[in-house]
Amino acid sequence: MTSTLQQTFADEWAAWHRDREERLTDPHGFLAVTSLTWLGEQPVTAPGAPGRWSADARGVVVDLADGETLLVEGAPVQGEHVIGELGLRESRLLLAGEVGVEVAERGGRYVVRVRDPRSPLLAAHPGTPAFPADPRWSVPGRFVPFEAPQPTTVPGVLEGVEHVYDAPGTVEFTLDGTDYALRAFPGHGDGDLTVLFSDATSGDTTYPFRSLHLVPGADGGVQVDLNRAVNLPCAYTDLATCPTPPAENRLPIAVEAGERTPTVRGSARPTDDGAVLAG
Repeated sequence: MTSTLQQTFADEWAAWHRDREERLTDPHGFLAVTSLTWLGEQPVTAPGAPGRWSADARGVVVDLADGETLLVEGAPVQGEHVIGELGLRESRLLLAGEVGVEVAERGGRYVVRVRDPRSPLLAAHPGTPAFPADPRWSVPGRFVPFEAPQPTTVPGVLEGVEHVYDAPGTVEFTLDGTDYALRAFPGHGDGDLTVLFSDATSGDTTYPFRSLHLVPGADGGVQVDLNRAVNLPCAYTDLATCPTPPAENRLPIAVEAGERTPTVRGSARPTDDGAVLAG
């Protein structure tokens, strides 16, 4: 690769990394999460959010006291309000003033997470460290679909939480003469893929696992650019429910590319009513 192409590669990666940091430090991004509360039939408070929250046959329900208001899809609600059922891994963001109140489905249960722009973790974030962009880690690959999606269960980072994904296939690629195959999960966009993986740097210079977003072409071809391997929210805070990689997605090499372990991380502490707060 010529020096001009190398510089272009580095510049494109730097622009991507800046965009990643802008989304991470959004006032309602994951660094703004200050509490996590699992819901059941018994109404509970969600620290930092108005109302009392529960989940029943109607889905998520909030009961707001006199004078309390939430914005739901831009409309103010008061008293008892049925937010309703949420689909698999669905999230909705409500607003209480400048505070975001996320309701979500995770592992077959409902959860409320408060996203406060005044979060100490957000204020303290120094930027995510990363390896320098290196074209060596960007190689052509191929998405190989299964005959039918394969349900794949993986543990979450929180004890007792499991995630089930319909894995559509594997991503195959060759790096330094060695062939690799990683099981892929559906991504957020139509046809997109998410690959969770670990490698020989995991737990050392990088978080125990990372994620790679891939977009195969119509012919299955896909650029596997490990320079764009990213941390999941659980790398930054205990108030996350991230899935872990399938067992077969451990690369036996040291992938010195992509994001490294964050230098600042938020801890968590439980409350008497079962919620979890940022420490």
